[in-house]
Amino acid sequence: MTKGYTSLYKRIAFTMLILISLLFVFPFYWILTGAFKLQKVAIQLPPEWFPKQPVLDNFKELFNNPALIWFFNSIWISFASMILVCITAALAGYVLAKKTFFGRKIIFTMLVAAMALPKQVVLVPLVRIMNALHLYNRLSAVILPAVGWPFGVFLMKQFSETIPREILEAARIDGAGELQTFVTIVSPVIKPAYGALAIFTFISTWNDYFLQLVMLQSRTKLTISLGVATLQAEMATNYGVIMAGAALAAVPIVLIFILFQNYFTSGITMGAVKG
Repeated sequence: MTKGYTSLYKRIAFTMLILISLLFVFPFYWILTGAFKLQKVAIQLPPEWFPKQPVLDNFKELFNNPALIWFFNSIWISFASMILVCITAALAGYVLAKKTFFGRKIIFTMLVAAMALPKQVVLVPLVRIMNALHLYNRLSAVILPAVGWPFGVFLMKQFSETIPREILEAARIDGAGELQTFVTIVSPVIKPAYGALAIFTFISTWNDYFLQLVMLQSRTKLTISLGVATLQAEMATNYGVIMAGAALAAVPIVLIFILFQNYFTSGITMGAVKG
């Protein structure tokens, strides 16, 4: 009797998961198929669920604008931020987790408190700093504020605490310096955390519309998110071109998640059993 209830429960849960998955996937499917539809087909009722005559006109119109420049701006900003955040967060997290020094708990408390601050609170100081450094309206004005991401340091600290101190002491006895210990011992152990943080950072930077909107002004400096928003203002009725831009903007996020999903899953599991 219990087995029957368990089997029924699994079937209901599986059905619900499929329905929820379809609910989340459908908007992406609609954007992707709409990118290959003519304007009259994209807005017709009843809708055409799959383009019977797919066309590339929307992408041609999209690339008449500097869409490729916007796309590569987003790629550069997101990848640069991802790499710098992973390096700095791993170093800072390791130090906070495994080194003893005066003020360590205060620094960590300040980092946790900084996670609660909305970006709008620090926006004015950020703009003034970028102006003082002559970086305003440059891609680096979006990259540099992301480098000291408190969440990244917090995540790496939690993972670094899982490293046994005996391994680190053995490395020091063998004559390994701090940098060598970090590269050869610490980094391989926290590799799943790198994958999880890479996904979080890339997606967060790619979708950080607000900071990009404030820091970037020139048309050639825009990211794909800002570019699509510009197209919505300029081509308010051309849904095919807007969907083509949205589809182009979504592709890198999907690819990054596919590439790092194993590390992401391992990282979440590792964090769950920590302690």
